[in-house]
Amino acid sequence: MESELSVWHLISNAGLLVQLVMLLLGLASVISWALIFQRLLVFRKARRAQLEFEERFWSGMDLGQLYREVNTEPTPFSGVEAVFRAGFKEFSRLRQQSRDADAVMEGTQRAMRVAFSREQERLETHLPFLATVGSTSPYVGLFGTVWGIMNSFRGLAQVQQATLATVAPGISEALIATAMGLFAAIPAVIAYNRFSAMSDALLKNYETFAEEFSSILHRRVHASEQSAA
Repeated sequence: MESELSVWHLISNAGLLVQLVMLLLGLASVISWALIFQRLLVFRKARRAQLEFEERFWSGMDLGQLYREVNTEPTPFSGVEAVFRAGFKEFSRLRQQSRDADAVMEGTQRAMRVAFSREQERLETHLPFLATVGSTSPYVGLFGTVWGIMNSFRGLAQVQQATLATVAPGISEALIATAMGLFAAIPAVIAYNRFSAMSDALLKNYETFAEEFSSILHRRVHASEQSAA
């Protein structure tokens, strides 16, 4: 009796539709955990890179020298470094073409906004999938449970005397679908909420840096405009 009520025995003897539901939930859980670990590494790396770059930026190093060092780094640009590179590159290009300080700053800020949007998209990648798994998995599992219980009760119609031993295997295999739905949903919801908070914090730091960097460039371009006048 115990072997008949083991998890693997119940799964193998479940109906085809219930097995398909379990397989779908199992795949969703595996993919969710893979994305959770991948996103965790991305956010840790982004946070570490932000702190390291801001330390270099506020160390008093010449911005031109910092820009050249950033361009020679073998790693791809990301995070606050990408915002800095986009802003300083556009600032240098526009200063060579125009002496209008407002036009230079407008173009520089536009370039930083584009870089910021790309970083936002990069940080929020795969988060909608986690949200979808977290919100739909319990209902998918519940569907498998309802279907399994329906089949269990239909089987009782062919039995003259229904006992707990007769009903237990069918209901147990159906309830596994609900358990798998919760197993897939709970980590996905927790991870989504955690990563959303981490993404918002990083993006807020990027936005603050962009404003401070814009103020520095604004003072520089107006100082050069006044000296030229």
